[in-house]
Amino acid sequence: MKNRDFNNWLSGFRESIADYGYYINFEKVHRNVYNIKVELNILNSLIGSNNIETDFENLINKYPETLKCIPLLLAVRSNEIYAIDGDGDYTYNFKKPNLSVEQYKTFMRKTGLFDLMKNHIVNNLVDYATGVETGLDSNGRKNRGGHLMENLVESFIQKSGFVKNESYFKEMYIHQITDKWGVDLSAISNQGKTEKRFDFVVKTPNMIYGIETNFYGSGGSKLNETARSYKTLALETDTIDGFTFVWFTDGKGWTSARHNLEETFDVMEHVYNIKDLENGIITEVFK
Repeated sequence: MKNRDFNNWLSGFRESIADYGYYINFEKVHRNVYNIKVELNILNSLIGSNNIETDFENLINKYPETLKCIPLLLAVRSNEIYAIDGDGDYTYNFKKPNLSVEQYKTFMRKTGLFDLMKNHIVNNLVDYATGVETGLDSNGRKNRGGHLMENLVESFIQKSGFVKNESYFKEMYIHQITDKWGVDLSAISNQGKTEKRFDFVVKTPNMIYGIETNFYGSGGSKLNETARSYKTLALETDTIDGFTFVWFTDGKGWTSARHNLEETFDVMEHVYNIKDLENGIITEVFK
């Protein structure tokens, strides 16, 4: 650690680690639309209707299962939708209809869905639903982003020759580490009162490595909290024979929390970024 300069190390942090699958999971999009494709095509018969409310009523009476498509047309992932206005408040169930057809007609009218179909604002509900699903899936980027750094680190662990569930393990709790290898981790579990989970654990003949990973593309209070907690964790693990804490982090978000990160950098021997991974730090450290 003494041989590394913090400012130089921080300057190598990345803007993003988005891979090709980060933006939209089209497999999921197409699967979700396919599951209601028949019902959407039935609803397509309402497009351009000159008597849409009557046609809707007849359609729902004959094919009540088509109601399950309605929430998606409003970009809602739920079988129930609540709505209130001067005429009252209602909770509409679209999987198990709980209101009259007249009330569902009111819903379609007031949400603008009748207008969407009657006036040819859309020409095909399958295509429209695919677009809505694509938009909804973009909300999943945060979750996918949270796993990007884990996936990246895991790829470098594998490239270094470690084998999953043999020499490296994913998402292990302190008690699992203790049970498997008999190492006393009470120093980092508050004498067994807290249950810490590591993103990865690598086992070599001489050492157990507990690994945490994260990437921060933007700043926030979370970063300061992370830096402080990992500084504490590093100091606690220094007292444990046969166990080493390793932290892989990156992201330009750290620029706003550089002082807290530097404090951790100064006391923690094994904190690395993506550039370190690319330069073979895993092979160098995990022995």
